[in-house]
Amino acid sequence: MAVAHKGSISMGLVLIPVGMYKTTQDNDIHFNQLEKESKARIKYKKYCSHCGKEVTSADIIKGYEYEKNKYVVMTDEELEKIKTKKDKTIHIIQFAKMSEVNMIYYEKDYYAVPEVGAEKAYELLRQALLSQKKVAIAKTVMGTNEKLLVLYPTKDGIIVKTLFYQDEIVAMPKPVQKLKLDENELNMAKMLIENMTKPFVAEEFQDEYQARLREAIMKKIQGQEIVAVDTIGPSNVIDLMEALQKSLELSQEPDEKSRKQLTGTA
Repeated sequence: MAVAHKGSISMGLVLIPVGMYKTTQDNDIHFNQLEKESKARIKYKKYCSHCGKEVTSADIIKGYEYEKNKYVVMTDEELEKIKTKKDKTIHIIQFAKMSEVNMIYYEKDYYAVPEVGAEKAYELLRQALLSQKKVAIAKTVMGTNEKLLVLYPTKDGIIVKTLFYQDEIVAMPKPVQKLKLDENELNMAKMLIENMTKPFVAEEFQDEYQARLREAIMKKIQGQEIVAVDTIGPSNVIDLMEALQKSLELSQEPDEKSRKQLTGTA
């Protein structure tokens, strides 16, 4: 796995060289765009808007438009020059409880893996954070952006979570009305939640639609027809209390059919 970013976690005078690696991979099926008649692949070209010449990545430089059609060029060397020593480290600003960081700020996750020789300092930070159930709030420059980070300890290592800044978070499109609820409905909803509560095990969940999509693609390759997998119509239950009661009854039934009907899985 290629390293996404390299730097040193800076905690006071302690430096812990680490590499940051992506925590996820893309397993989705991707479709190419084809021309309707010929079925030939659609391709996009980069070209110069002035001379019309096709260009490659080697021909492209960074330019900032400060006025209409007027650009100032910034080279990679110049961008590197304006980085301070602190920018080149993952410098810890403070520590906090994980619960104090609102989930809406999370952007991406990376594994922080210590370089050779930094394992002891890395483990010291991980265990100290884990024992106090705290996280480190830090900053570093990645590319041309200063990233706000959370260093989150786990039993296996440290996860680096990049965060959005406050001014990047938009408000809800409209406020959610707080209604006075019927006590019986609320109690029934709580019972439904209780009946459907069990430990979260990530391995139990798979992308079922992608599996059906792969099967459908193989059928088409073999010349078979795609048939509908779900012919069940929408429920005609419109009364909230009735819907809760029906859901509660299904949640109490142990059979697989009831579970699938309740959760909407295939």
